[in-house]
Amino acid sequence: MKTFDVLVVGRGNAALCAALAARDQGASVGMLEAASVEEAGGNSRFAGGVMRFAYNSVTDLQRLSDIPEEEVKNADWESNTVEQFYDDLYRVTSFRTDPALSETLVTQSLDAMVWLRSQGVRFAPNYRHQSAVIDGKRRFFGRMPMWITGGGPGLVQDLTTTAVRKGVEIFYETRAVSLLYDGERVAGVQAKTRGKPVTFNANAVVLACGGFEANPEWRTRYLGPGWELAKVRGTRFNVGDGLRMALDIGACPYGNWSGRHAVSWERHAPEFGDLNLPESSYRHSFPMSIMINAEGRRFVDEGIEFYNYTYAKYGAEVLKQPGQFAYQVFDTKVKHLLRPEYGDRNVTRVTANTLEELASKLEGVNRDGFLRTVREFNAAVRTDVAFNHSIKDGRGTVGIDPPKSNWANPLDTPPFEAYAVTCGITFTFGGLRVDPATAQVLDLNFHPIPGLYTAGEMLGGLFYFNYPAGTGLVSGTVFGRLAGSSAATAGRK
Repeated sequence: MKTFDVLVVGRGNAALCAALAARDQGASVGMLEAASVEEAGGNSRFAGGVMRFAYNSVTDLQRLSDIPEEEVKNADWESNTVEQFYDDLYRVTSFRTDPALSETLVTQSLDAMVWLRSQGVRFAPNYRHQSAVIDGKRRFFGRMPMWITGGGPGLVQDLTTTAVRKGVEIFYETRAVSLLYDGERVAGVQAKTRGKPVTFNANAVVLACGGFEANPEWRTRYLGPGWELAKVRGTRFNVGDGLRMALDIGACPYGNWSGRHAVSWERHAPEFGDLNLPESSYRHSFPMSIMINAEGRRFVDEGIEFYNYTYAKYGAEVLKQPGQFAYQVFDTKVKHLLRPEYGDRNVTRVTANTLEELASKLEGVNRDGFLRTVREFNAAVRTDVAFNHSIKDGRGTVGIDPPKSNWANPLDTPPFEAYAVTCGITFTFGGLRVDPATAQVLDLNFHPIPGLYTAGEMLGGLFYFNYPAGTGLVSGTVFGRLAGSSAATAGRK
């Protein structure tokens, strides 16, 4: 039997932020992690590490990183003001995001990033994926000019190192089974460590152990038929344990329980994410492609927005296609714009010097349908509009359905390349209802459950239908920090 002021379930970004916030208030903190040391870290270790937060200018960014003055002056750093952040979040969630939760997220996002830096996290300009040199000047686009050095693995390692140094006690291979609840307040967790039951007493518990994306039965139950066939981008340990435990004691479910973050993913990727190949299966350059299904037809507007605003919903569109796969097709004019992982060894790539040859090589694709689609697409491109991948250039199509709104180029310059993709699920949107000011979990009557808090993927009400890239890690930081601080206040009383 172990006793702590605050017990945190999980060891990803949100959990670590909660543990550090509680520890900085003087609370004794224990952390339960279902995975081994080697596999620990939740979905955060599989994240790319880009962060979407509110900032007005490069002056705000300099609070996060010592950017050389020459780089400060010679780049267009864009902006993501509070108003712009709100606009993006509301637009991509079809105006369903919870107003109070989104206010907490947006208005506290920059301060949370500064706090992360104080906890040992290292930031750097996001030159790799979110910038381009246009007319001799570097331009950032997508409103995410900063990322975490080392990506998601770097974030988790930095926070873990700080947590251990500050005295957070971490129990690995320890899966939470149920909450200790007397009908009035939560007083700890019943768990199993390597199969043996262990009781952890605590004055407050923070649940931050992920959604149910790695549970095929729950995916089929809540997301719908066919979702058991999706690949899992991240950890195999996020099976909904925290949600189940909370719902068992009367916590209020909230948010888009049939919603999920799902992307175009390497068709033959392993069942779960591979920490040795953290970005190898990414296929995020689709705005420069045409995406075709087994019938040889296009099925989405690939260029309606920067990938940051569509990638999290287009995976579901791929899953709807015959055979649950598609191909992203490019010609040599845009090959230099593809993300680095398109050049990895573990890629299902088809190349050809003619479209007819390519059509014959696309496994499972109707050859005539594909060639007809390409002819119609090529004829529909507005070649009178200049191509510019760093802005929404308006170089679209006319007279075809679906249209392509931006970055449309005729497929006419060999060699041609096609990349096979399927659906990769990242996390689920359904979660628990909380008090936005404290991250305390509410019951079915919307009353606070004493001693219970949550953050990360388990927080319901923020994301509906879609997701603006970089918001998940920031949400985990904002609400993890809030949950840990609130739990420490309660736990020390």
